[in-house]
Amino acid sequence: MKQPITILIADDHALLRRGLATLLGFAPGLSVVGDAKNGEEAVKAAIKLKPDVVVMDLSMPVMDGVEATRRIREKLPETHVLILTTYSTSVDVVRAMDAGASGAFVKDADDDRLIEAIRTVASEGTAFSPEIESMIKTDPHPPELTERQQKILEATSKGLSSEQIASRLGISAYAVNQHLDVIRRKLGAQSRTEAVAIAIRKHLLKI
Repeated sequence: MKQPITILIADDHALLRRGLATLLGFAPGLSVVGDAKNGEEAVKAAIKLKPDVVVMDLSMPVMDGVEATRRIREKLPETHVLILTTYSTSVDVVRAMDAGASGAFVKDADDDRLIEAIRTVASEGTAFSPEIESMIKTDPHPPELTERQQKILEATSKGLSSEQIASRLGISAYAVNQHLDVIRRKLGAQSRTEAVAIAIRKHLLKI
């Protein structure tokens, strides 16, 4: 493994960036070379600095951590990404894995475990905090919904009828019902009400 391991920190909270930089700065063999306050800055900084590891927050303005991870991995395949998040569901964590992240830790993780995770990721391994590992196992990756299916499901959750949704989207009520049939099959639901409930539970809908 290359020494020192160079690290870029991407998080929209300045206090966390400073605290993490201080922590990692004292760890043997690690060197923080830069930081970024949003995903767009993270991509630009990564291209400029070419760090070994980007410690990436998921929820950031301008560009979120998932898209930033995808762009960094496309442009810099030698740079690895470790997600650091407060998220309590697996949805965005799994999306980040699909985008090329090598692991994920909760923000209140033990310092020594986080440092070891950075070293593991830098050596092309994968690393997950116990909380996230358990979460992914118990909350499997939800099905993908198209943009139109998402809009129909959101309208359904507000109590709109097929005719009202059709009028809002400029399509026929028949087409709305066809989409709802597909949504129910994807979610394993018997009714539109159950589909909404499952989507909320799987964090496909925000209420």
